[in-house]
Formats: sequence, structure tokens, C-alpha cells
Amino acid sequence: MASRILCIEDEPEMIDLIRLILTRAGYEVLGAESGPVALSMLEHEDVDLILLDLMMPEMDGWEVYQRLKAWDRTRNIPVIIVTAKAQRIDRVLGLYIVGVDDYITKPFSPKTLLHSVEKILAKQKEMEAGAENDSPAEETAPSAEATPPNQNTDAPHTPDFPENEG
Repeated sequence: MASRILCIEDEPEMIDLIRLILTRAGYEVLGAESGPVALSMLEHEDVDLILLDLMMPEMDGWEVYQRLKAWDRTRNIPVIIVTAKAQRIDRVLGLYIVGVDDYITKPFSPKTLLHSVEKILAKQKEMEAGAENDSPAEETAPSAEATPPNQNTDAPHTPDFPENEG
């Protein structure tokens, strides 16, 4: 079954362009011309990936993103930002502070869009396969004593090295 992608973009021509590129590659593409329309669609449509413009009237892309991540039904759907906001700070904000899955600036090449979509969908499938392979019996939560309350357990472990005596 083809992956389903929702393109949230206020310019119908851009939705058509993205749909053309991705349907030729075998994807099914749905379009929503605003954040509220997209959120309404997602009440009854299942999608594998969301392409999200940032600069839209009514509800900007950041607000749409926040609502997607706050909603149980959509919080695990990967999001690629597709925007004209090309400044470095915008990209850093999206990728490293907000945590979107990828960030593409307009204008983009079909190859760039396809590469990003393929990369993110492959990563999502890997994560889902890993989750399916984990049996509940193997999962153990760390004890309260094992994790100090202010310690980030997701941070990479750095080994403790003895102090240089001398």
C-alpha cells in the first residue's frame, strides 16, 4: 500500500506541484489549504507523513505543528517543513529547537523533496518495526533510585574517567 502524505499549504499550485512529484513516485497525496482544514481532515484520515508550510493565513505552520504534537492521534506522524523561510535561524529553530523531522526551503528540486520524504518514511518504518519487535515482557522501566529526578535519561552516556592524580 502506498504511503499517504498530507500536504498543508495555502497555495493550491504548490499542493499540485508536490502532488505531481510524489504521485509519480508512488505516493498518495492529500492536500489541505489551511491548518484548520488539515486538522479537520486528520480527524478521519490516516496519513504516514505531513508536509507543512509555515507561512499561512488563519493559523501559521508552527501553531499547526504544536496542535499536531499535542493530539494523541497525530503526535507520532513525522513532519517535514516546506517553506520559503530560508534563513539559517529558521532552519535551526525547526530542526533543533522545535524538533521537526526535516526542513526544506522553497524553491526546491523534485529530487530534494523525494529524498527527504523517502528518508523520513524509511526512518519511521524502522522505528515502527523496532516497536513491534519489542515484546512487553522485555521492557522494564528504570527504578526511581536508578534515575535522579533532574537527569536526562535520553542523553548519551559519557563514561566516568578517573581524575588524573599527580
